[in-house]
Amino acid sequence: EEKEMIQYKLLTPGPLTTTESVKKVMMEDHCTWDDDYKQITQKIRKNLLKLAHVSEEDYTVVLMQGSGSFGVESVLTSVVGEEDKLLIVANGAYGERMTNIADHAKLSYAVYRVDYDQVPSAQKVEEILKGDPAITHVAMVHSETTSGILNDIASVSKVVKAAGKTMIFAGVDIQVGELGIDFLISSANKCIQGVPGFSFIICNRKKLIESQGKARSLSLDLYDQWKTMEKDGKWRFTSPTHTVLAFAKAMEELEEEGGIQARSKRYYDNNRLLIQKMKELGIRTYIGEEHQGPIITTFFYPEHCNFSFQEMYEYIKERGYAIYPGKVTDADTFRIGNIGEIYEEDILKLCGIFKSFFDKMR
Repeated sequence: EEKEMIQYKLLTPGPLTTTESVKKVMMEDHCTWDDDYKQITQKIRKNLLKLAHVSEEDYTVVLMQGSGSFGVESVLTSVVGEEDKLLIVANGAYGERMTNIADHAKLSYAVYRVDYDQVPSAQKVEEILKGDPAITHVAMVHSETTSGILNDIASVSKVVKAAGKTMIFAGVDIQVGELGIDFLISSANKCIQGVPGFSFIICNRKKLIESQGKARSLSLDLYDQWKTMEKDGKWRFTSPTHTVLAFAKAMEELEEEGGIQARSKRYYDNNRLLIQKMKELGIRTYIGEEHQGPIITTFFYPEHCNFSFQEMYEYIKERGYAIYPGKVTDADTFRIGNIGEIYEEDILKLCGIFKSFFDKMR
């Protein structure tokens, strides 16, 4: 007999729960060279510059097929040239993934590693740059979903710019221009609440143009992709048309909600409420409050627990929510994301489900 499909909301760091209206626009098919469709791409690019608080003179946007990691790989392999050296700042799995990308592309690089529950120090970055003048580029994750920590990008960016280096971030809402960030990478299925399928890169125009001819990959050539897109909104190779439509709709809905400020507040409120309610159940967070980001939270298992993640996951999923396994190696943890179409009532409902699960297991 067929197993009934359970409808559930995602409490993960993306893909996330989207609105009905975002899902609905994907019912249309578009051809990739059609002018109406190309205009949608151009509108997305323009609006992303607005969200990043930067001007078209100084910055430009490139959309790249694939997940956020494809975007990161595109930037690292397109802008770090043969003569250049990259410093990777890592305090989680996504920082480590950048070292993996660098290994595959045979980039010259150094790594500054920090424990997963600590934020990297700007002072240490400054020392590394002074000690190794060969370094030309610095790359760091902003919201490290391994743990849920939010790294202090302002102070790191400051020392990197003071040293005259190129700054690369993978992250969430950021004053790109003010902080002097040269490349910011994110993906369609994060806080703008679209669906997976492409990543977007907000690029310092001058730095992007300088990267011409450096790319080590054809598909991920950032400059080439930009050159084609800049002409009339055409992607070089087949674009994820349905994802593009969903993203355009999601951007409209972000504005209707009150922009980044309003959405960010909702995420923070969700997050703080979740932490408080879990604390009442005796569940502690892995990251201290001052560095806890609003996207996802890592929790320690309760003391003396005798259940597996799988048991807990199934119990919660049957009641309407999907949570995330832990990724932190040195501790027994699980993670709960609260971005997407998630509201106060969801958090309260979820914590009620946890309570009944823990009671049952005791």
